[in-house]
Parts: sequence; C-alpha cells; structure tokens
Amino acid sequence: MNNKMDRRDFVKLSLAGGVGLSVMSVSDLLAAETNAGTTFKIGGDLTVNRLGFGAMRITGDGIWGWPKDREEAKRVLKRAVELGVNLIDTADAYGPETSELLIAEALHPYPKGLIIATKGGNTRPGPNQWVPNGKPEYLKQCVDNSLKRLKLDRIDLWQLHRIDSHVPMEESLGAIKEARDAGKIRHVGLSEVSPEEIARARKVVPIVTVQNRYNFDDRKWDNTLAYCEKEGLGFMPWAPVGGMRGLKSEVLEATAKTKNASIYQVALAWLLQRSSVMLPIPGTSSVKHLEENMAAAKVKLSADEMKALGA
Repeated sequence: MNNKMDRRDFVKLSLAGGVGLSVMSVSDLLAAETNAGTTFKIGGDLTVNRLGFGAMRITGDGIWGWPKDREEAKRVLKRAVELGVNLIDTADAYGPETSELLIAEALHPYPKGLIIATKGGNTRPGPNQWVPNGKPEYLKQCVDNSLKRLKLDRIDLWQLHRIDSHVPMEESLGAIKEARDAGKIRHVGLSEVSPEEIARARKVVPIVTVQNRYNFDDRKWDNTLAYCEKEGLGFMPWAPVGGMRGLKSEVLEATAKTKNASIYQVALAWLLQRSSVMLPIPGTSSVKHLEENMAAAKVKLSADEMKALGA
C-alpha cells in the first residue's frame, strides 16, 4: 500500500463485513495498515500503533489503591497487547504506584516492541487528589522508583505529569535531562502544556510527546495539537472519550448509528483521522470495554462525515 488509493481499497476490503466487528481481527488490521498511517514514530525511533491504552483505570476508586478485581485488571493488560496495543501509558500517581506494579505483574518479561510510557511529578494526598511536585530531587526519585516498579533498565518515554507553578520549569526538566543523559530515560514528554511551554521546555531537553486533555467535546488544546503537528511531536489525548463526563452530541450519535458503532468508537475514529500525530490512549478496567475501544480502528469516516463532526 504505497498511495492513498491503495489504502482506501484496503479499508473497503477490511470493512466489507460492516462494523459489527470481529474484535480478534483488530490487531491484524493494525499490522496491515502500518504503512498507511496507523503507526507513529515517537522521537523518530519508537514505532507505535496509534491506538494505545491508558492504564489509569486499572486502579481503585478515585484512582486510589488496588482495583476491586486485580485479576481482571491483569486480563485487561494482557488482552490489550493481544489486540495489537504496543503503547501503554501509566504514571507513578495512578494508585499511586499500583498501575505500574500491575503492568509489571501482568506483562513482564515484556514482549518485544512494547512501549511503556510513564509519568512523574504529581503527588497523591488522597483519592481524586493531585498535587504537582516539580522539585528536582523528587523527580529524580520518581524516575528511579518507576524503573524499579516497572522492572525496566530504561524508560522509553517519561513524561512530566504537570508543571509545578512553584518550581521553575528549567529546574524540573534539568533533573530529567540528567536522568536522560544517564541512560535512565530514552525520550521525554510533557502533559497539559501550551505551545509556549513546550518551546521553553525544548530549550532544556528534547521533547517528543505532549499529553493534554482532548476529545470530541473538549478541544481546548487545538493550538497545542497544531504545534505538535508542525513540529512532528506525538499528541496523546487523555480522556479521549470524555472521561467521567462522557460525550454528548447529536451528530456523533447520528454518525454512530450509520456506522453500526458506538459513539465512543466514532469519537476514537474521529481522533485518529483528525491528525496523523494523534495517539489516543483510552483506558478501562473491563476487557469487554477494551475490545469495544480497540474496534474503533475499523471505523472509517468519510470526508463528509469528518466535516459534519467538525474536523
């Protein structure tokens, strides 16, 4: 598949049976479309399937403690890899610590090509509470502790979870640059940042990804997405299907009906077609929900449908 016509023909063949989807074929679709835009190279050298998995929801209520069903959480992680996911996003604050521990428990030794992205710089006083800490010494501990929990020699993608307004960004990222120079980190990303903040950060250390809240109903960070497109940075939208708020849209519902899909599948397909640098990371604690999310890879929106959805 070397041109757009080839890709369209492939997608037509893939969707011939409609989107009353055979979920087991999703990983095959991801692999077959490698040269047609379903993969992205993070930092120019880490090839990932663009539909990843966010591991926040495999923890307990309030993103606190262990999940109610620990075995189901591990099944979700294993099933994600079976379905072709090779980008799993987590953070030391999820649990805290439990998400990283569960990933290692379920998947280590890791299959070849699996990229585990984690984050540091957000502390957890209690359930649903998040307090940034960008002090250099603390961030160095975050990196070292994540390496231990994940059983890794190097973190392929480490992201600053939040910029701490009480600590100069240059000091925070200076500590991360040291960890990168020491071989503990391969690539560095940011979260919830503006184009100006990214440009400032890049003066300290190379930045390869940005993770901001973004979905069909929340496009606050359109300017950051545009910056990432211009600079070739991966854009990882968190809450890609609305998070706790969900999604509400008549046009989304109408499109989903014509596609024989859920509004969440259409919302994920919209993200994937919205930009070639988009790396959605929908999360869930349920295997069934995971399979539904991954089936979004088979939903193809026409140019008219994308226009109606406001691309």
